[in-house]
Amino acid sequence: MTDDTPDTAPDGTPKRKMSNNLKRRMRSASRLYAVQALFQMEAAGQGIDSVRREFETHRFGAEYEEGEFEEGDVDLFRALLDAAVENQARIDQMTDRALVAKWPIDRIDPTLRALFRAAGAEFVIADTPPKVVIVEFVDVAKAFFPEGQEAKFTNAVLDHMAREARPEAF
Repeated sequence: MTDDTPDTAPDGTPKRKMSNNLKRRMRSASRLYAVQALFQMEAAGQGIDSVRREFETHRFGAEYEEGEFEEGDVDLFRALLDAAVENQARIDQMTDRALVAKWPIDRIDPTLRALFRAAGAEFVIADTPPKVVIVEFVDVAKAFFPEGQEAKFTNAVLDHMAREARPEAF
């Protein structure tokens, strides 16, 4: 994925230049939102269009009493959701091969399953270096499981998946 964003908004007004730090934070937020959206799709049986609309309308940059949600990179969020849905069988097979035989993907925590699907989607569609994808999604695992071993488990599974999906990067 490249940064081909136009210098003007759809209404013709000049867009504010974003710092690299803001772009990075927006991309990180989109990865987190993609995991949440994929989890919600599975848990609530919702379709991609309604979940996408909900997240883009009510999460990206929203302010609530509990705090403010980070603004996300809409293009990355949409690309991850679309690729995770379109390539789910392929991604799930990569995940299964990374897991031990006694723990097929349908036996793992649904949040981790959503995380592996979102990360797998980025391995499949984006030109983001796999090591960056791994670090980003390990951070997502830490956000969901701050006290557990899930981050280490995530790192190991994603490393295996990345080497399968993008061997030329290693």
